[in-house]
Amino acid sequence: MNTCVVLFTRDLRVHDNPALAQSVRAFEAVVPLFVHDSSLAAGAPRARFLRGALDDLRGALRQRGGDLAELRGDPVREAVRVARSAGASAIAVAGDVSGYARSREQRLAAACESERLAFRTFPGVTILPPGEVRPGGGGSHYKVFTPYYRAWTAASWRALETTPLRVVLPPDLPKSWFKSTTGSDGETAARERLTSWLSRLESYAEIHDDLAADRTSRLSPYLHFGCLSPREVAERTHGREGAEPFVRQLCWRDFYHQVLHSFPDLRHKAYRAGADDRWRDEKDALQAWREGHTGIPVVDAGMRQLLAEGWMHNRARLITASYLTKHLNCDWRAGGDHFFDLLLDGDIANNFGNWQWVAGTGNDTKPYRRFNPIRQAERFDPDGDYVRRYVPELAGIPGKAVHEPWKLPASAHRGYPSPLTLDAH
Repeated sequence: MNTCVVLFTRDLRVHDNPALAQSVRAFEAVVPLFVHDSSLAAGAPRARFLRGALDDLRGALRQRGGDLAELRGDPVREAVRVARSAGASAIAVAGDVSGYARSREQRLAAACESERLAFRTFPGVTILPPGEVRPGGGGSHYKVFTPYYRAWTAASWRALETTPLRVVLPPDLPKSWFKSTTGSDGETAARERLTSWLSRLESYAEIHDDLAADRTSRLSPYLHFGCLSPREVAERTHGREGAEPFVRQLCWRDFYHQVLHSFPDLRHKAYRAGADDRWRDEKDALQAWREGHTGIPVVDAGMRQLLAEGWMHNRARLITASYLTKHLNCDWRAGGDHFFDLLLDGDIANNFGNWQWVAGTGNDTKPYRRFNPIRQAERFDPDGDYVRRYVPELAGIPGKAVHEPWKLPASAHRGYPSPLTLDAH
């Protein structure tokens, strides 16, 4: 039986999944496989989200006659082992952009060549694959967002893949590869959220920065794990009333993926040469920031939301990151690592691309900009509801007075730092 192993990574879905759809069409049988990579540690919130996404994927595959093999270890070694056991002649995987993902693909290609297996990567993690559009003059990638956005919107996007109606497994696979399904917080929940979100899309530009309203899509974790196809999200939103600001956010995601593809050290090294020499080693300040006890109410609210939910409003991400790097002068890598460990949507490209943008070491054309947290709070949380939601010890302070740190009890910030040292930018 002509068989292919489809190795799932960050494409945990059956809708618009090129690797799965094209393999189902090209082969008589397919073995869907996910390998828990022992070298990729995930924090507890992300591990729980992944568990739900895998269970949902397994359920969707079973509805189509297939199943999901789930193993642990090195993904290259396990994929080849499964291919041998299933008598497969090929391995397929969605292409990705991080240094580790590209190394994994290179090792897979080499292993497949050694085993005389066909090997192919497919799109699906981004809307446009990195390198699909390039700047004039021979540059490897766009360094500034606006010209990339123009090229991105003018480019031809691939057609959506059809969803397989049936997935056929080869016979006699080991039963130990397959597990019971216990949850469904994956593609099913993602598609329901997307449908609900589309009904509110036309007001996105007016409400997406409102901290208390919490009216962003919250699709980012599902996009990170590939429970939703970014290409399908773009297809379903493009051209709708009020869609442009939201589609622009999808483009930002692609933008940072193409930056990472050309600059694989994005997590550890400043993107702008000479922009990384001003950081102070302030361990107490960093710890107060992590715990949400800085004494700056909106900063503390954002950090406590992150601790409680594994997620943070995007405006709060900008405020908290700017406070750490531009006011406390703490290294952006420490902040980026903290976000990466806790965020459900934490990935190398977007997390560290955005941290470098805020810190002034990355793609921002105005690297010295900073956000005054009090002014930001007064603008985007004018009644103080967001702050009171996540900093309950301030519940008795009415209205926007909650944003004035000099009125706070010492217990709110443990005496560090002095809120009055904030400069007025």
